Amino acid sequence: MSTSLSQARAARGPVKRSTLGLLTDWLPRLVLAPSIAVSLFFVYGFMIWTFVLSLTNSRMLPSYDFVGFAQYAQLMANDRWWVAATNLVVFGGLFVGICLAIGVGLAILLDQRIRQEGSLRTVYLYPMALSFIVTGVVWKWLLNPSLGLQAMVRGWGFQDFTFDWLVDPDMAVYTLVIAAVWQASGFVMALFLAGLRGIDDSIIKAAQLDGASLPRIYARVVMPCLRPVVFSAVMILSHIAIKSFDLVVALTGGGPGYASDLPATFMYTHAFSRAQIGLGSASAMLMLGGVLAILIPYLYSELRSRRHG
Repeated sequence: MSTSLSQARAARGPVKRSTLGLLTDWLPRLVLAPSIAVSLFFVYGFMIWTFVLSLTNSRMLPSYDFVGFAQYAQLMANDRWWVAATNLVVFGGLFVGICLAIGVGLAILLDQRIRQEGSLRTVYLYPMALSFIVTGVVWKWLLNPSLGLQAMVRGWGFQDFTFDWLVDPDMAVYTLVIAAVWQASGFVMALFLAGLRGIDDSIIKAAQLDGASLPRIYARVVMPCLRPVVFSAVMILSHIAIKSFDLVVALTGGGPGYASDLPATFMYTHAFSRAQIGLGSASAMLMLGGVLAILIPYLYSELRSRRHG
């Protein structure tokens, strides 16, 4: 009798262990499944829906009378869209280039182990803690001709001083560059500083023994080692530039007129203010294409480096 009981328990033992193993394997998946499903629906589901709307003649409310790529053709014929696209090229190019230059310079400065490095790093990184709405409002005060920099300098007695870019249609987009660079350059500095601190000191010491100057060491030895950091910084900054919306709304409102429009503000205005959902959806899909044109090479580079690593 005891032998049969022990045999029955031994038979049940593996079953219990296998059930426990299955539960351990599937429990995390079951817990994460609702979050994954919600994310797939509200992110990729709405991407697909936006693409569908871009193929319709939707105006104030969505409709499903498909017109093919007529909205994209109308978008290409819209002068305001080309102003927004041109502004994006100007804003994005200057934003990325100046942020990289300032970020690299600040990172090299802090890499010299100067005094109060922690305090300076905090000061440089502080703007990144602010939202673009706050940044836009503050710079709107500073660049307002009647309240900000121009009024202050004229109050000092320099009555011929003029800095009215905020109300100048030809210069308004450059005020976006000023505010965006002020906020993001500290973040770029942090990326490059982390990269610099990860470089083996023996490489720099070997270059110094060969008689290389400090600028030459950074230009010929250090910066080539930071190519992945440069690539990552360019990808992140370009992504920020393409989807910039809140900074434009807070600083210039897209004006004067629509002189400082960017694609994101164009999309919002036409989709929600002018009751042209189809046209706004088409512009949103082109913005998505711009983001994918940046992300796909980045992901390909990352996967390729891991595969070779």
